[in-house]
Amino acid sequence: MNKLTVRDIDVTGKRVFVRVDFNVPMDEAKNITNDKRITAVLPTLGYLREKGAKIILASHLGRPKGKVNPKFSLAPVAKRLAALLHTEVKMAPDCVGPVVEGLAAGLQNGEVLLLENVRFHAEEEANDPGFARQLAQLADIFVNDAFGVAHRAHASTAGIAAYIPGVAGFLLEKELNFLGQALARPEKPFVAIIGGAKVSDKIGVIENLLAKVDTLIIGGGMANTFLRARGYQTGKSLVEEDKVALAAQTLAKARQYGVSLLLPVDVVVADRFAADACFRTVLAEEIPAGWQVLDIGPATIIAYKNALQDAKTIVWNGPMGVFEFENFAQGTYAVAKAVAEAQGISIVGGGDSSAAIEKAGLSDKITHVSTGGGASLKFLEGKELKGISALRDKETAKGE
Repeated sequence: MNKLTVRDIDVTGKRVFVRVDFNVPMDEAKNITNDKRITAVLPTLGYLREKGAKIILASHLGRPKGKVNPKFSLAPVAKRLAALLHTEVKMAPDCVGPVVEGLAAGLQNGEVLLLENVRFHAEEEANDPGFARQLAQLADIFVNDAFGVAHRAHASTAGIAAYIPGVAGFLLEKELNFLGQALARPEKPFVAIIGGAKVSDKIGVIENLLAKVDTLIIGGGMANTFLRARGYQTGKSLVEEDKVALAAQTLAKARQYGVSLLLPVDVVVADRFAADACFRTVLAEEIPAGWQVLDIGPATIIAYKNALQDAKTIVWNGPMGVFEFENFAQGTYAVAKAVAEAQGISIVGGGDSSAAIEKAGLSDKITHVSTGGGASLKFLEGKELKGISALRDKETAKGE
């Protein structure tokens, strides 16, 4: 990674604005049901406290659409973070303004202040320069440790870096190192598993990976469009009709590159999209009219497992079926188990894939589970992540 990190700068006595991703799930009583996004940044926060920094934390929570909404307050997060850090976490009533500026100015070395939800202001998502400047006035240094929103050009993820020096936190560094190595210097054989509902959501990832992988495994609803491209009937399955030609081109490109592109050979079909639907397993070329594909079948699971067995690098993004429904979760969990059992480096790219790994209790058997679904997807596409490009380059810093 060619970006400066918190290790590369002096933070002692400095006010450090840390953008984190504390967009955590909560129940109706505002109890946090999963704190992995909080624990993921503890190494950065521990380092900053040890070095005597004055820490100002900023995050979003939910989608308040630019308006104050108590439902999306970060107050419960401040309480959980205080317990994890074993220290007081001051909770600001807002993220900008005179009161917040006073709280930031009054911080002592090692103290922690959590700002209220930055998305209570519409200027945040608009990356408004004035709002970014207000955030920057709170601190001396900007640290981005929110990989989950690193692809967003928002005021607190990118805009602020125009006013104070921006560097990466340890979580961001870890994410970029794992994903970057997988794309630039993967150990071979390199196998990518791409699932999810639509080809249009993942075609950029597929096209970028085709020149790098040895095997590409396709699953989920998007596999139906590829099956249609092979001339199969797909019943009432989700198919992007306007992407069938693109799928056919992708199949041809895989042959051209010598990539083994695996599609389902059998599938689990249902008579309707529901958890309690009638279902059965059929060959991929024998999907009955009126039925829809909701999972990969047992023969496909075996084929996909075999492809993963000797892989030295595995990247997985997207489920194999509608794993929210128990009857159609077998493919996703079987692939999760196969990825966990593989001897090579395994990287799971956030979102539904991460949820499946966690639900299966396999997180500790994966080399790296990404904290960012959308960000990891953009990275795998080879796209620029605005929250990262805004940070200072090591080369630039050396030349100053």
